[in-house]
Amino acid sequence: MRWINRYPGPAGRVALAALPFVLVGLAYAQASAARLADNPADRILPAPATLAATAWRLMTEPDRRSGSIEFWGDTVSSLSLLLAGVGIAGLIGLCLGLAIGLIPVVRAGLHGFVGVASMIPPLAILPILFITLGVGNAAKIALIAIGITPFLVRDLSARTLELPQEQIIKAQTLGASTLAVAVAVALPQILPRLIAALRLSLGPAWLFLIAAEAVASDSGLGYRVFLVRRFLAMDVILTYVAWITILAFLIDWGLARLSRWLFPWAEARG
Repeated sequence: MRWINRYPGPAGRVALAALPFVLVGLAYAQASAARLADNPADRILPAPATLAATAWRLMTEPDRRSGSIEFWGDTVSSLSLLLAGVGIAGLIGLCLGLAIGLIPVVRAGLHGFVGVASMIPPLAILPILFITLGVGNAAKIALIAIGITPFLVRDLSARTLELPQEQIIKAQTLGASTLAVAVAVALPQILPRLIAALRLSLGPAWLFLIAAEAVASDSGLGYRVFLVRRFLAMDVILTYVAWITILAFLIDWGLARLSRWLFPWAEARG
């Protein structure tokens, strides 16, 4: 039997999904043990037991000066900025995507502009945002929104253009206005794609957030990583990196579950 015709069972899928993580963990443990054998004071690749102890300490021990647990404060700070930036980008992307996809005049005016705007490296305008908006949270939220909005607009406008014209013509025949067509015909079919596009945008959104926090911030996951790097605290850095990865996975998983719950017909069609 050809490999392209072989499908793993439920247990096989779980095992195959876990295999890469196990291999990476074993490779790290072996590399760490080799470095620590040569130099017990090595801090580049801390032992897995050290990472576990550090993670527990960061999550449970309060800071001596503030009395709060900085790990959870950094998490709340970063997630609030991330969700605000992604939420603003999603709203703008949805509105402009529908307008460009449905209204020829808007498409003629904005399609080229959005295409050019999507080519601007968002990190290149970070200094401009700090100068105009200050070094507070507004600049960080704006960077996330500016960074992913053009992609959302292009993706959603393309999806809107793919809608069957028969549906739009029938709605107009029944007397529907442009707004009614957008809300009743296009919007329900675009919302599943919006969630999918937001999932694809999470990676860049995290990148913009961490970069902004590293440059100018006094809290946040990215701020903490770049703060402790000067001390070569790899156990803290790796713990934060692992936590950022877990948060990104959970948000992506939550959006996928939300899409399946709200739009089962879209999942079945896909």
